Amino acid sequence: MLRAIVICPDLELAKRLEAAVQATGEVTVGRILDRYPAGIELVRTLRAHAPEVVFLSFETLDKAVEVVKFMETEAEGVQIIAIHRHLDPKLLRETMRAGVREFLTDPFDPQAVIESLSTVKTLVERKPPVLESTSQIFAFMPSKAGVGTSTIALNVSAALSRRPNMRVSLSDFDLNSGMLRFMLKLQNEYSVIDAAEHALHVDEHLWPQLVTTFGQLDVLHAGRVNPNLRIEGAQIRALIDFMRRNYQAVCFDLSGNLERYSLEIMQDCKRILLVCTPEIPSLHLAREKLHFLRTLDLDSRISVILNRVQKKAIFTKAQVEEILGTPVVKTFPNDYHGVNRALTQGTCIEADSEMGKAFAQFANELVDPKAAAPDPKKKFIEFFSVQTPNALVSSRK
Repeated sequence: MLRAIVICPDLELAKRLEAAVQATGEVTVGRILDRYPAGIELVRTLRAHAPEVVFLSFETLDKAVEVVKFMETEAEGVQIIAIHRHLDPKLLRETMRAGVREFLTDPFDPQAVIESLSTVKTLVERKPPVLESTSQIFAFMPSKAGVGTSTIALNVSAALSRRPNMRVSLSDFDLNSGMLRFMLKLQNEYSVIDAAEHALHVDEHLWPQLVTTFGQLDVLHAGRVNPNLRIEGAQIRALIDFMRRNYQAVCFDLSGNLERYSLEIMQDCKRILLVCTPEIPSLHLAREKLHFLRTLDLDSRISVILNRVQKKAIFTKAQVEEILGTPVVKTFPNDYHGVNRALTQGTCIEADSEMGKAFAQFANELVDPKAAAPDPKKKFIEFFSVQTPNALVSSRK
């Protein structure tokens, strides 16, 4: 079924068109704009609804042509069907000059509508629309509960949002014990649960109600504990598609329980950041999760973050790399006072603190394609019985 929006100042005409095209069973109309939108509004509408076809009124010729030209640069492949109350030969010539080949007039003859949609459908199948979307998708996952993953996810996301022209989303998908709501003292009654329920119909009006905004960072919290909640794959894919079109970076804070919806998220990620601490239980579970994710062919996306590293840790970074069979791409110290001060204030760790600078550096490395992981080491697996192959790594909770 074709996704469509209608741009038509004549709302009565727009409603008649909507009824005519939906009667074919080939189109779903996501939005009707009763005005010719300015550039920013049009971009937001396109990113929110990802239409494959736009029904555009040529009631005001110059404004309609302006929309056509804008879409040629911002929405390559999106097809345009001109609409008008009457078939005016002069107007028809102008629409063709603008590059619009399909023209429908009121009353909308069912056969004419079907023929136009058939032509558009063929063009869309031959060359699907291309809307700008980000590939910077990151999932933060703990080896075990309590390793500080949410702290890392929040502060790295905040550091990303402080980069120039970087709008970032952070979603808490730890539905059993999500911490972001508590950490930031969020009052928003809406949560991931609501986002999932409306995933197939989310738009530029609903989304701002679901998230809480901090500068260029939008946070979607997990809501109250709900172990019975199930999120379907189609809901996850719809949410990710929406986020990719509307943000320059998309971050997820996962539970580490490897739920089906978490695996769906990881399939779309550029990097999966596995967080652990230099302690035997944490490293053991990190190995287990690394082994499982490799069976899903996700090993090339996994990176390991070693958190709460102290001068006299049980294991050094090099030994952790030997144990896990994969490099540690980032280590963070144990800043107990800084973390607790941020929790008390309901905010992120201070950006100009040593810990804040470390988060900023890692955020830059995440989006910098030149950032390289160190070579993995060998051996040192005396404490562990199952040997695992090499992989990339990083993250914590």
